[in-house]
Amino acid sequence: MTSEGGGAAGAALGELRARLRAAHAAQGLTQTQLARRAGLGRTSVSQALSDTASAPSARTVAAVAQAVGLSGEVRLLLDLLAASAQPAISADGVLGKPITAWDPLDLEVHPAVDSSPRSADEERATVTVLPGYVTRAHDAKLASLVATAADGASQMAVLVGSSSTGKTRACWEAVQVLAPLGWRLWHPFDPTRAEAALTDLERVGPRTVVWLNEAQHYLGAGQGLGERIAAALRSLLTDPDRGPVLVLGTLWPQYAAAFAAMPQPEKGDPYAQVRELLVGRWITLPESFDSAATEAANMLARAGDRQLADALENTRDGRLTQYLAGAPELLRLYETSPAPARALLHVAVDARRLGVGLRLPLIFLADAAVDYFSDDEYDLLTDNWIEQALADISAPVYGNLAPLRRIRPRPDNHQADPLLGDFRVADYIEQYGGQQRRLLCPPESFWRAAHQHLVNSTDLTALGDAARERHRLRYAYLLWDKAAKDSNPPTLARLGRFYHEKRVHRTAERLLRRAAEAGNTDGMNYLADLLDQFGHSDEATSFALRAAANGDDRGWSWLLLHHKSDDEKEHAMYLRAAAVGSTLALRLLGSFLKQRGDIDGASKAYQQASDAGDLEGLTDLAKMKEEAGNQSEAHTLFQEAASAGSGEAMKHLARICHEAGNHEAADEYTHKAAEAGALNAFHSLTWMRYVAGMHAEALHTAKQSLKFGTTQLNAFLQLASLWDKSGNHEGAEQLRQIALEAGYTPVLAGRAIKLESKGDKPAAEAAAREAADAGMREAIDFINDRHRNEELWFYGLEPDGTPSKPWGFHAQP
Repeated sequence: MTSEGGGAAGAALGELRARLRAAHAAQGLTQTQLARRAGLGRTSVSQALSDTASAPSARTVAAVAQAVGLSGEVRLLLDLLAASAQPAISADGVLGKPITAWDPLDLEVHPAVDSSPRSADEERATVTVLPGYVTRAHDAKLASLVATAADGASQMAVLVGSSSTGKTRACWEAVQVLAPLGWRLWHPFDPTRAEAALTDLERVGPRTVVWLNEAQHYLGAGQGLGERIAAALRSLLTDPDRGPVLVLGTLWPQYAAAFAAMPQPEKGDPYAQVRELLVGRWITLPESFDSAATEAANMLARAGDRQLADALENTRDGRLTQYLAGAPELLRLYETSPAPARALLHVAVDARRLGVGLRLPLIFLADAAVDYFSDDEYDLLTDNWIEQALADISAPVYGNLAPLRRIRPRPDNHQADPLLGDFRVADYIEQYGGQQRRLLCPPESFWRAAHQHLVNSTDLTALGDAARERHRLRYAYLLWDKAAKDSNPPTLARLGRFYHEKRVHRTAERLLRRAAEAGNTDGMNYLADLLDQFGHSDEATSFALRAAANGDDRGWSWLLLHHKSDDEKEHAMYLRAAAVGSTLALRLLGSFLKQRGDIDGASKAYQQASDAGDLEGLTDLAKMKEEAGNQSEAHTLFQEAASAGSGEAMKHLARICHEAGNHEAADEYTHKAAEAGALNAFHSLTWMRYVAGMHAEALHTAKQSLKFGTTQLNAFLQLASLWDKSGNHEGAEQLRQIALEAGYTPVLAGRAIKLESKGDKPAAEAAAREAADAGMREAIDFINDRHRNEELWFYGLEPDGTPSKPWGFHAQP
């Protein structure tokens, strides 16, 4: 029997090789000539054609096929190769395949650009060959970890870096030393990454590499899946009977920051298990090659590596991996595409940055693009503009990359639209475009198309959250409402809170009870608020207790706030919450004891919170030391907390630097604080600089805040208010206009009140109606106060206070 085995898999591999051999014979080439034309080694070509060798890689098949004139059959040949692949689960039930059986491209290693000139004999269609590998500092760390795994101790690492910085390639190179030791590699991805991982993690056996490329799809999965996967990985890594195993993942920095950030007391902790799993397991990749790595790349280039030579010739900033991944061509297409293609790319980028998954239906992209055109651009569209746009941006460029590419549906995959299909935007375009568009709120057609065409409840919920953050409350409601049709508990909780805010209390209670009964702690906490509002304090307490028992500190926060009138009960509640592991309770206990003069007890409580992993406990301890006049010890504690990732500590260090006159350091700490999740850092520094008379510096700080998106616009609005008070009304209005253009509609409500105070009632009314249509509660109240019963039904409340329809939506289609 040949190495390809029997059955359907063996037949597929046999047919693949028969087609290659027939075409090879027709060309009249020797294997040496074929290898030269394909850009491969002679051994690789020989094994691809031989029935006694192991299956070739996808890259080898594509190169040989194009070299023997089968360019039109590459897809068919790759399908035959896939059909011959070893199953993910072997006959003895062990997950994964031997490392040597994997092609790096199948593990999502980026194909590399090879745009260097070739002789006529070498000329071929696009074929991806990985360039020589240059080791850097992070490779040494990873190699040490892999060696420890090979010696028998389970290990995990997550490589963090921007798009196309070499994360996945580094993982691939690192595991090669495990191949001759008989290790297997398991890449869970079907039917979805999270589902595949959660279903089979318990079956992972010894000497297995668990491959979690783009780990946000696993650890950040909604509906609690990410937390369950993290818990399963923690169990796997600590179970000696299942080891050794090696878990490797990759993340973009923004996902790493989200997972590492400590939760705010008033919010839930969606990544508690993930955060514990990842502690001490980060390996950060640089954006570019340093001088030593660049010299190593030059040595490989001089030895004949044409891809590295081309990259070195065309880059001056050390960003070789980005160039090799086709970034220059992708960016050129992104920035110079005709209006139709550019509109589709903008929609795709906006969808991804606001939380939609990888699969983007074409019908959604097309309908959403309508408002991305100017009037002139829209008038000039042809009837087949979509086809033309796709032709412009979906054809592969160097490295088989495309700004927007069609996702080929598998035969058993019914998620894709059979007529229009799904598309995926290139990683580099997603990251670059997301940064460029971070301050822009998508237009009306985007939200309308999302509601009409998207069906995944996770996508709908994420967009509903994004709509709410941008005060597109009508679409927040519509998107959540559609997602709730799948009885998604987090969405039910959001929708219930929305109805509660709009005073549609009966509907809110029904939705929140459904969410709470499904175990959603958001539903429990929101329901506690609603029940308490109507005097059902005992039942409210029971739901808050359930939330707390399920690990949600907001439940304890609610309980603690409702016992503040009785010192003895409040103290007892703190102790009860702390006893079951609530670090928020420990911090609040510290505050409670500090207010009562028990400094030693407060210090102990803060330290316990810090020891349990809550960095804000250390920050609270530092603040208490500072208030007591112990500046040196306070500064040391702030530094310790900041080094561990506390955004609040970084914000306080920015304040200390400002007070000391070290303004450059204050800027640096403010940026780091915002990146770590302390979103009021710019607001704080703007205020301090303005009060200190540093008006130009305050404006600079406010402008810097825009790098972090609309969540930082409070710094702008604060400065606008200060300028108004100092008489600079024109400057204040310019700042508010910037905020408004970034989608921050609260500006409209404030503008209405200001215009009315000046006596311009028509303009005030117009501004208020614009804000009300965008969902601003302040503007709704403004109009209600002036029109009473005549418009209450449309803007929120019926005269009896119990609306029969959701707020403001009856007039919409």
